[in-house]
Amino acid sequence: MKTRLGCLSNKSDSCSDFSEFLPPAQERSTRYLKLSTDEVTRWADSFDALLSNKYGLAAFRTFLKSEFSDENIEFWLACEDYKKSKSPAKMMSKANKIYKEFIDVHAPREVNIDHRTREETKQRLLEPTPNSLSEVQAKVYSLMEKDSYPRFIRSKIYQDLLNRTQIYCQRKSV
Repeated sequence: MKTRLGCLSNKSDSCSDFSEFLPPAQERSTRYLKLSTDEVTRWADSFDALLSNKYGLAAFRTFLKSEFSDENIEFWLACEDYKKSKSPAKMMSKANKIYKEFIDVHAPREVNIDHRTREETKQRLLEPTPNSLSEVQAKVYSLMEKDSYPRFIRSKIYQDLLNRTQIYCQRKSV
């Protein structure tokens, strides 16, 4: 417990904390060519725009990790992957893994859902279909959209990234 609290006191919201989604230093100028200020600005327009952009998703995941709440995005991504499953065996395997990791009351990365949703999801996963996780995924999406996303847009991580792309674009146009 002391170790976890110690991590919280050292938590930082600086750009260096999300450098994992940036390419190595020698490739960064090329990367900024791929990421425009308009693109980064669009992330603030809608949660869907953020999640549909690979750099936006990476920045958001890193932000959630810095807040020790990345289980929601990891669950949402696992559900997106689950929906792509074609074979019933693969679907059953992924459903069990998702349930054990995110939905079960004793899950190591339990998402915050109500008891009714948890039980209904458990029943749906007895015979999984591509839509078995749709309700719980929508609830987690809504939670992120209403809670984590606005904090991300106000965060130093997002603001610094926006500033960096603006500075790079200004330099490039000179």
